[in-house]
Amino acid sequence: MLALAGVSAGYGALPAITGVSLVVGEGEAVGLLGANGAGKSTTLRAISGLVRPGAGRITFFGADITDLPPYKVTALGIAHVPEGRQVFPELTVKENLEIGAYIPAAKAERRRSLDLVFTIFPVLAERRQQLAGTMSGGEQQMLAVGRGLMLKPRLLMLDEPSLGLAPVVTDATFAKIEEIHAMGTAILLVEQNVSRALSLVDRAYVLESGRVIMEGTSTELANNKQVQAAYLGI
Repeated sequence: MLALAGVSAGYGALPAITGVSLVVGEGEAVGLLGANGAGKSTTLRAISGLVRPGAGRITFFGADITDLPPYKVTALGIAHVPEGRQVFPELTVKENLEIGAYIPAAKAERRRSLDLVFTIFPVLAERRQQLAGTMSGGEQQMLAVGRGLMLKPRLLMLDEPSLGLAPVVTDATFAKIEEIHAMGTAILLVEQNVSRALSLVDRAYVLESGRVIMEGTSTELANNKQVQAAYLGI
């Protein structure tokens, strides 16, 4: 479905990722794990066209998307839920969601997509007329994920969905992500909470200093001594 081959990207003269290669199969849940600054967010930004790779190739269902602008990447069905939620605080919940369905194909299905989001996140239905900026962090995270779903994505990329959330809210958020994955949506998950991420994904890649240093199934990585020592506190 998605494939990165030797992708390098950064900001100005500073490389953030070097030679990153990974694949995501259709309907699969894949994790990008690593410490803060490892290059996880830059990898997602390269996929979505927000950062242009300096080397390597990115394909989606066989089509080269390496140099596509973000709006064309989005139109292919790749939704990027950014770190820090980035909802529009002065707009209502419903207005934030409708913004997620701005491309023609998604706009045509907007009513049906809203119903789906409200089914997955009942609190958003209850607060559809509330200003997004007045909601709690957990509710804003649900809104950010819901906004991504309004695109009717084939691939949903999530950047640190547990960031700044209390453990009980993190559990609820991950339960919803599991529900979305069970519906058949492919997931590419960036997450510093390695233990929680490995409980959700099928496979994962570990990034360190902008390079993939390890990959494997969630079980293989959870049982890996290096992963346990570095990320799981074992």
